[in-house]
Amino acid sequence: MENYSDLIEKQREFFLSGKTKNLSFRLEALNLLRRLIKSHEQELMDALKADLNKTEFDSYLTEIGIVLEELRFTIKHVRKWARPRKVKSTLTLFGSKSFIYPEPYGVALVIAPWNYPFQLAVAPLIGAIAAGNCAILKPSELTPHTSGVLSKLIHENFPEEYVAVVEGGVEASQGLLKEKLDYIFFTGSVPVGRIIMEAAAKNLTPVTLELGGKSPCIVHHDAHLKFAAKRIAWGKFMNAGQTCVAPDYLYVHKRVKEEFLMLLKESVKELYTMDAISSGNFTKIVSERHFNRLAAFLDNGKTYFGGRTNKEALAIEPTVLTNIDWKDKVMEDEIFGPILPVLEYDDLPEMISKINARPKPLALYIFSESEQVQKMILDHISFGGGCINDTVYHLSSPYLPFGGVGESGIGAYHGQGSFDVFSHEKSVLKQTTRFDLPFRYPNTKDALKKVKLFIK
Repeated sequence: MENYSDLIEKQREFFLSGKTKNLSFRLEALNLLRRLIKSHEQELMDALKADLNKTEFDSYLTEIGIVLEELRFTIKHVRKWARPRKVKSTLTLFGSKSFIYPEPYGVALVIAPWNYPFQLAVAPLIGAIAAGNCAILKPSELTPHTSGVLSKLIHENFPEEYVAVVEGGVEASQGLLKEKLDYIFFTGSVPVGRIIMEAAAKNLTPVTLELGGKSPCIVHHDAHLKFAAKRIAWGKFMNAGQTCVAPDYLYVHKRVKEEFLMLLKESVKELYTMDAISSGNFTKIVSERHFNRLAAFLDNGKTYFGGRTNKEALAIEPTVLTNIDWKDKVMEDEIFGPILPVLEYDDLPEMISKINARPKPLALYIFSESEQVQKMILDHISFGGGCINDTVYHLSSPYLPFGGVGESGIGAYHGQGSFDVFSHEKSVLKQTTRFDLPFRYPNTKDALKKVKLFIK
C-alpha cells in the first residue's frame, strides 16, 4: 500500500501559507478549471464514450454542462459566501458584536464514483476550491479513460501541493484514508460509505457521504400519465439506470397501472428506440461483475418489456418487471441498472408505511395532481430530495442542496451548499471596551438578581 503522507504534508504546508484563503487565488483557480473543461470538452466526451459508451449529448447534459453551470454559479457568488456575516447579539451581550467567519478545513479528500466519473469528481472539487481548501481527488479506477484525462488536466495545470489527483484502485483509497485529513467527501455505495466513516472516525475527520438506496417513484391515479411515463423513462434509463437518484422502483396505483405501463413502454421506445442495445447509443454497464449482478434480477417477477442482454457489450436493455413483491431479490438493495420493478397499491397510507419500513431513500418522486396527496407523502416519508411530477431534475438547481438522510447519506452540496460543506463556520464575539457590565461577575452585589432580570 502506497504511503501518501508526503503529499498530504506538502498540501498542509501550502494551506498553512495562507494562499488558498485569498479570494483572488480561489477565483483564479476556478476560472482556470472552467477554461480547461471548455477547451477539453471533446477529449472528455471521448473518454466518457470509451468508459461507459455515453453519447455526446448525455456526456454534455449530465457531466460537462452541469459542472460548467456549477462553476459559473460559484464564480459569481463566492465573494458573498466567503464574507464574514454579522449576526445579532442578545441583550445579555449588550455592547458586543457577533460574527460568523467561514473558513476552510485544510486538506480535503474527494473520493468519486464511476457512474458520473467527471461530474461527481469535479462538482465537489469546485466546492473545496471555492471554500479555500487544498484538495486530493481520487477518481474511480472503473472509468480509467475519464480518470486519466482528469489526472492529466489537474497535473499539468495545478501545483500538486494545491490540487492533486491520485489514481488507483481500492489500495489507493485505503492508503489515503490511513492519513490524517481535514475533510473527506465520498460519493458511492452504502457499504463503502460505512468503511469511509469508520476510517474517518479514527481521526475524528468530518465527512460528507453521498450514498444511495432504493428511491421510490409513486404514480397516483390522478397523475398526468403521459408526462409521468416519459419523465420516468428518462430519469430511470438515462445512463443505463446507473444514477444514484434514478427511480429504483415504481409504486403505481392499481386503477391506472395497465394504462400507465403501456405509456411507459411507448416512452422507452421513443427515447431509446425499439432495440436500445443494437442502436449503439445506450450506456453500457460499467463492469462484468455489475452486469452479472443485474442479469440475475431478470428472472424476478414477469418481464413486461425488455430483458435482452449482450454480455460481450456489457449491455442490458431498458426492462420493466411486473408481479413483483418485497420478497424478490430485485427489491433487496439498490438496483443501479436499467431494470425497473413495478409494485401496485390501492391504499395510500398502507403504501407509505411500506416505504417507511425500509431505509430512508436518497430520492423520492411523486406523480399526482392532488396537493393533498403530495402533502401527505412529503409529510410522512423522510428522503434526501426529490421532485413532484418529475424525476432527477432537482439535481440541476444550484439553489437546491443535494444530499441524503439516514442510510442514504450525510451532508448536502451544490451551489452554496458545496461552499458550506467544505467550510467551518467560526463564531466570533467582539466585546466592547468602552464599558464593562458588572453583573456578570459573582462579587457584584445582588449579581444573581440582576442576571435574572436579563434572563427570563
